[in-house]
Amino acid sequence: MAKWGEGDPRWIVEERADATNVNNWHWTERDVSGWSSQRLGQLLLGVKVQGSEGVCQLTSIDQLDGEASINNRKGKLIFFYEWQLRASWLGTSTSGVKTRGTVSVSNLSDENEEDDLDISVSLCKDQPDTRLIDLMRATGVPEVRRVLGQYVHQLKSEFSQGMILPAANGPRPPQPELKNQIKTSKTQVSSTSMCSSSSAPCPTGLRILTSNFDLNETFQTSPDELYRTFINQEFVQVFTRSAAVVDGHHGGRFLLLDGSISGEFTKLVPDQRIEMRWRFRTWPSEHYASIRLQLDERGDETQLRMQCRGVPAGRRTPPRRAGPDSTSRP
Repeated sequence: MAKWGEGDPRWIVEERADATNVNNWHWTERDVSGWSSQRLGQLLLGVKVQGSEGVCQLTSIDQLDGEASINNRKGKLIFFYEWQLRASWLGTSTSGVKTRGTVSVSNLSDENEEDDLDISVSLCKDQPDTRLIDLMRATGVPEVRRVLGQYVHQLKSEFSQGMILPAANGPRPPQPELKNQIKTSKTQVSSTSMCSSSSAPCPTGLRILTSNFDLNETFQTSPDELYRTFINQEFVQVFTRSAAVVDGHHGGRFLLLDGSISGEFTKLVPDQRIEMRWRFRTWPSEHYASIRLQLDERGDETQLRMQCRGVPAGRRTPPRRAGPDSTSRP
């Protein structure tokens, strides 16, 4: 090992507070696949177009396969992403006739520009020909292209912050533009805000004080109906009255309340138990609470026992549940 002062200057860390990756020489990588799948789902479910033919909007994400990462090498950011996706759309003509179809994108990647994306629109097999598909092709496709471009922009701007570290006695890295920030919803402000800035993520690397709590509720419904309310995307959207992405399988991810809540299912016992990792968007980055929902049949009622572990201190007041009202049947 070289004596102090005789080594490669790229390794000297005496003037770096974190003593990490001096002058950004080493390759560092951040996996952003989870954030990407959530953000893509949120953006796509916000697509809605209207014309003389009627109204069309994307209602669910049926396929979202791929990965994304941000890499830093010698102070240069390199982005890798590749996605294949398929979404369902629902159209309502001016006369009230409803039509269902799909939108597919097969080449969303760092190798293709926004204008080069291959976006196809089709009707479901059992649907008759309708002018609504012309509306989707003429107006819906450009809107899908726009929100996919917005995802790429956010990936390369605000979400890449912190990848290039400041060098000792060197210029500060350029700060990316913070455009198209998602406005914090009323739910976030009242139930989850922990940072002074409502739209920026909380800082990482801090010790987080957490608390635990339990809740018990009784619902006038069967365990299987209550179970579906938490894992079925259509049920979740009905009872939360907001867009949601829910993959109701072991390891499946979910995005609720227009992106305010995200997580994944860690264990599912049909009609009996749901376990998941769960977080609010304004919690410290990458911090998840552990949630366990136990469903116990009590005659014509179902008792829901909820265990919450690892909730950031000061956030113990639970949000309004996403299930049915306890005095009615779903």
